[in-house]
Amino acid sequence: MNQPLILGIDSAGNGASIAVLRGGDVAAMRTDPRPHGQAEILMPMIADALTEAGIEAAALAAIGVATGPGSFTGLRIAIAAARGLALATGSPAIGITRFDAVAAQFPPERRFGRALLVALDTRRGDFFLQLFRDRADEPFLASGDDAPRALPETPILLAGDAAHRLAPYVAGRDIRVADNPDRPLAADVARLAAVAYRDGIATPPRPLYLRAPDTTVPRREAAR
Repeated sequence: MNQPLILGIDSAGNGASIAVLRGGDVAAMRTDPRPHGQAEILMPMIADALTEAGIEAAALAAIGVATGPGSFTGLRIAIAAARGLALATGSPAIGITRFDAVAAQFPPERRFGRALLVALDTRRGDFFLQLFRDRADEPFLASGDDAPRALPETPILLAGDAAHRLAPYVAGRDIRVADNPDRPLAADVARLAAVAYRDGIATPPRPLYLRAPDTTVPRREAAR
């Protein structure tokens, strides 16, 4: 029986990661820690990962892509790449939030009876946050000072690429930082995409923004 081949893409955070899954196993992985330049590096990273896995893009069953929150530029580039590959191969592009990709690393049996708080870097000094209990709460944006007031008085496991930076703001609370809280997300994006593909519930990728994009008023308009 052929095992489905799934591509996972994430370039919305600090750097970029690519993974090719064969069944449940990682067949190839590429990471680049640079926070900028995804437009130049992402497609070569995908090509390298496919070559290492020994497959052509046409063999992919589905393409999973992290839809944010995160860098506006990075997530738009990743989503455009996933949509382009889907159009070229006929395979579905499936959107996975970065919150869900982190949460997939910590299923309930790995949370030690705690709620899971995923903290993602905004590159602005504040935090993208989502709490997972019996179900996922609504994601939100908060400063370090505001975050403790927004959290319930319950034991929490803290994960995500901003976990260590958030930890000092919640000192004194029953909050434990997870081991390896900020690993690359592409493989977890691919695993969640594989489940969605298997179950026939693929969600087309749409960017998740928790902050309005920066805009610059044209000089001519500003002078009016």
